Amino acid sequence: MSTTQPRIAIVGAGPGGLTLARVLHVHGIPSTVYELDASATARDQGGTLDLDEESGQRALLHAGLLEEFRPLSRPEGGELRLLGKDADVGFHSPPPQDGDGNDRPEIDRRVLKELLLSSLPEGTVRWGHKVKSVALGAAGRPTLTLADGTTVTADVLVGADGAWSRVRPLLSDADPVYTGVSFVDGLLNDVDTRHPAVAELVGRGSMFALADEKGLFAQRNGGGRIRVYIAVKAPEEWSRSGLIDPAAPAATRKRLLDLFPDWDERLRALIADSDGPLVPRPIHALPTGHRWDRVPGVTLLGDAAHLMSPFAGAGANLAMLDGAELALALAAHDDLETALNAYETAMFPRAEAAATQSADHLVDFFQPDALRILRDAFTAMTAGGAER
Repeated sequence: MSTTQPRIAIVGAGPGGLTLARVLHVHGIPSTVYELDASATARDQGGTLDLDEESGQRALLHAGLLEEFRPLSRPEGGELRLLGKDADVGFHSPPPQDGDGNDRPEIDRRVLKELLLSSLPEGTVRWGHKVKSVALGAAGRPTLTLADGTTVTADVLVGADGAWSRVRPLLSDADPVYTGVSFVDGLLNDVDTRHPAVAELVGRGSMFALADEKGLFAQRNGGGRIRVYIAVKAPEEWSRSGLIDPAAPAATRKRLLDLFPDWDERLRALIADSDGPLVPRPIHALPTGHRWDRVPGVTLLGDAAHLMSPFAGAGANLAMLDGAELALALAAHDDLETALNAYETAMFPRAEAAATQSADHLVDFFQPDALRILRDAFTAMTAGGAER
């Protein structure tokens, strides 16, 4: 990188955008992150993430944060249970023990965000700065227009702003497409005391109960919480039909329970005992293999570049790796276009492979015999290291 620092604008303060800003900082390159949320705690940050050794953890290594990450992570969150609708366990991979070499320890999204934010210079993230539009200015430089009317011109503009990216239209006319699957997510608090039967059923990691082309997925989070995802194949308008009303959680619970009438009561308790609102989340994805022609000074990372369903567990890991590798490319090349081209050349095939796997897994989870398909797949992956 030359001694004249480029103006780097990052839209979005998710794991990918913050990793990019941090790795740039490690290399002495300033950047500014524009985030529409009013603060880091303005909204629920979601569930837990298992950070893969070759992607999320590799990004943290480049960020100089891997050793700080380890005591914050929960290796025991690697426990996995597959259940039928009768709550019988069809597959169990127990919590990793010391020395097992677990390479995907869990960390809550909130904790990861705090780790990344605390590593950045004060003022790097501009909270409450909503991007209204983006364009290429008269000199060909990308320009942001913020909701308050302020304009920002950059040498490099990075869209790290998720599924409905404001930056992506500068590069691509692709829009996310509904996958045919919708989630409704909820939360159970203080589970070991208030919901001990549910806590025992879920264990210390993740539980997937599958039958009838539906699923109840539960994920142990830190702080004694379990996050629940109710998964159904449904038309896109299903979550907007009035069936799911976050303002009426009791009525919503009743309607959701009616979708699982003959499921074991211990599984139905994941819905019946949930705390607070139940939030609909229709699952969208960009076309597999999404890519674009080089536009000077502009690129994307994470969901803005390669939104996929969560069934490969790759989204946040890839976003963080994107951020780290983009920063390393910018640090390694004096010419910005050479750097952006090097980043995209490596990112496109990696994202396509993960999106293909994600699409395949989505199909597997909603087959009539999903439990058998996934049990066979996980048994092959663990090769004798789990109970059956």
